[in-house]
Amino acid sequence: MLDLEIRKLRHDPLELMTRAVQPVLWLLIFGKVIAHLRAIPTGSTGYLDFLTPGILAQSALFVSIFYGIAIIWERDLGILHKFLVSPASRLSLVLGKAFSAGIRALTQAVVVAAIALAVGVHIRFAPQALLGVAVAVVAGAACFAILSLIVASLVRTRERFMGIGQLLTMPLFFASNAIYPIAIMPGWLRSVARLNPLTYQVDALRALLVPGNVVTYGLGEDFAVLFLTLTVLALIAARLYPRVAR
Repeated sequence: MLDLEIRKLRHDPLELMTRAVQPVLWLLIFGKVIAHLRAIPTGSTGYLDFLTPGILAQSALFVSIFYGIAIIWERDLGILHKFLVSPASRLSLVLGKAFSAGIRALTQAVVVAAIALAVGVHIRFAPQALLGVAVAVVAGAACFAILSLIVASLVRTRERFMGIGQLLTMPLFFASNAIYPIAIMPGWLRSVARLNPLTYQVDALRALLVPGNVVTYGLGEDFAVLFLTLTVLALIAARLYPRVAR
């Protein structure tokens, strides 16, 4: 499935550019306005520097949270039945879908990072940092793609799936540290943010990308939460995946 996704991207690179429009607008318009107003305290870190990791995580979220609709299309076209009768395990099929979403999110993240550099965002270019960024982007996208697949396994129509996907996207994004620090959140929202895997993805990206930035949890905890979430969701999705074909 990874090979199939790479071939899709190679034949339709325009899709990546169109999907990058929304996060780029967040960076260029929202980020510039808030940076000018100085409305959100980010310490010694400039707001655009603070925001860029959040927008990278947002782009991964937006790419992957609707990924499950492809499963519904495959079911309706009869393609999914061919996958299910193949020797591949259900878990490998789920992980193949998840990491193909990660590859798509990673290529889009490159576009967003290029725009960020063009507007003067400071980014750390150490090879270890860039490798960590790639892992964080792929792991986060894989988590949300599997969540999307779970939703697709439980609903029967594309319309209902889209409604649930839209319902999930904004709470996940705003109940995280993507656009403001956890320290300024009310207490109840901090509790929600601690349960949100997007929070840990953003925290890892800030630790890796932003020079001198003080992170909330630390890379060890960030990656532990991401991979634990990925494992739990993958096991749940593997149990539910056959239901998609019914």
